[in-house]
Amino acid sequence: MIIGSISENLELEKRVSITPEIVRKYKNLGLEVHIKKNYALHLGLSDKDFENEGATILLNNDEVISNSDAIIQLNIPSDENLKKLKKNQNLIGVLNPFLNEKKLKEITSKNINCFSLELLPRITRAQSMDILSSQANLAGYKAVVDSFAYFKKAIPMMMTAAGTITAAKVLVVGAGVAGLQAIATAKRMGAVVFATDVRLASKEQVESLGGKFLSVEGSENLETEGGYAREASEDFKKKQEELLKKTLEKIDIVICTALIPGKKAPIIIKKDMINNMQTGSVIYDLAASQGGNSELSKVNEIIDSNGVKIMGETNILNKLPVSASNLYAKNMFNFINNLFDKDKKKFEINLEDEIIEKTIVK
Repeated sequence: MIIGSISENLELEKRVSITPEIVRKYKNLGLEVHIKKNYALHLGLSDKDFENEGATILLNNDEVISNSDAIIQLNIPSDENLKKLKKNQNLIGVLNPFLNEKKLKEITSKNINCFSLELLPRITRAQSMDILSSQANLAGYKAVVDSFAYFKKAIPMMMTAAGTITAAKVLVVGAGVAGLQAIATAKRMGAVVFATDVRLASKEQVESLGGKFLSVEGSENLETEGGYAREASEDFKKKQEELLKKTLEKIDIVICTALIPGKKAPIIIKKDMINNMQTGSVIYDLAASQGGNSELSKVNEIIDSNGVKIMGETNILNKLPVSASNLYAKNMFNFINNLFDKDKKKFEINLEDEIIEKTIVK
């Protein structure tokens, strides 16, 4: 059986799904690995690096697709490449079935198995495959580093003979994986950190990292069984808005990370709140590509609103593609390891396995 991976559109995606280290692991499972020529050259990984671990280098995407039993990617392939998929092949990646519903229905109707890894259940056995956690960790870290670079003051408190510089105040909106990493990174760099989330269970996690949790009075726990946030009631939103408006007046940097799976990102930081922020403040919106948590966010633009800089990118992980690829490739290998039947030497679609049943696109 052959695992294959074709080149992503490098203008949008610089991460890769297979690294040389992981090729060796696939080989040990009894799988062959085929990749396109110059597959990861942009990351400083040559074809020789892959060949040394046992990968086969093919000239173009067509050859990889036609030879492979499973195609593993970051994002859904282009329409041109989707047409080349064959019956009984497996397509595995971050396929975003909520946005690509029509495309995926066409593919699955041809008896092609599609697995979308952002749908993984939050169970212990799936943790090693959890691409959302591994990638969000890096995103939370990088958002803090980038926002600090734009901030025109020192971050930690500094006591000098000339006087004291006060520590920067950071607010993290959403205390999921990205948010918690943002809190940890900001604290390590000396900031005073506040955080808010609709899930009351996150309060303990925030405080364990040294952050101060801002909770809405009389709030209910808005956490789904899967551990994600669900949409808040209008009453909660109003109370949260009042709390944030008051808090933001003294905040220097805001990191927005709040997302609801399959839906547009909730707008949490309104325009009038931004108008009340201090000149020189920075908002980094990790949810920008899904609409943004800030009302003024625009993807891949830095907006200046009365001296407050608001920024967000299509894919912040393109700034950390080597680290992100290493983690994603390991997540993907662990998923393949679960999908591949070592005794039968084939991919086994066992719908009684919760991991397979939840990730397969129906």
